[in-house]
Amino acid sequence: MCPKEKLCKDVQEEQVDETLYRSLIDCLMYLTTTRPDILYAVNVLSRFMNCAKESHFKGAKRVLRYVKGTLNYGIKFCRSEKFKLQGYSDSDWAGSLDDMKSTSGYCFSSGTGIFSWSSKKQEIVAQSTAEAEFIAATAAVNQALWLRKVLTDLHLEQKETTEVMVDNQAAIAISKNPVFLGKTKHFSIKLFFLRDVQKDGDVCLKYCKTEDQLSDIFTKALPKGRFELLREKLGISNY
Repeated sequence: MCPKEKLCKDVQEEQVDETLYRSLIDCLMYLTTTRPDILYAVNVLSRFMNCAKESHFKGAKRVLRYVKGTLNYGIKFCRSEKFKLQGYSDSDWAGSLDDMKSTSGYCFSSGTGIFSWSSKKQEIVAQSTAEAEFIAATAAVNQALWLRKVLTDLHLEQKETTEVMVDNQAAIAISKNPVFLGKTKHFSIKLFFLRDVQKDGDVCLKYCKTEDQLSDIFTKALPKGRFELLREKLGISNY
């Protein structure tokens, strides 16, 4: 998707065949199981299944052209002596023009290619960037806990704390410092389980620079150079 392009429902354009549009989006959603680089675009386009307009259909065809030009691309996994789980969590802020909700994104890797990823619109309206990042981090930590249990069943127990990289220092501070409680009462109470998880030592939030945030590709449309750089860092390459 183009970085400057913002899709919405209330646009004065000609409607397209909804059956055709839904079929196309369903096929693209199936592809996201092995092609995380198209996940954000498909996530956005899937929001218009019942009100598809010409601009939405053009966006879907643009994704198709991208897939056609990268048919030989896939996630490359390399052999590693040490399997260490690491995650990245990110969020935009009020990216949806229809309801001003934000999009959460996360991914997890073992040091080579990613094997778990997500891009999903948040269920509540975040009132600040810190809140949006905090909600995204909560989803990532939930996934990290589940992955740790799965890896234990596979005899790959994670004895070290799993780090989830976040590029918002305010969100990290809120998850650790009770002093912020008075300023964050409007947060859903269930989100504060992050504090208990970090006290237990299973998962911790770590700060990373925005340019090193791999999950950026799951939360917003990016310029070509930035997109290709993150795609490579995710382990997606031509093979």
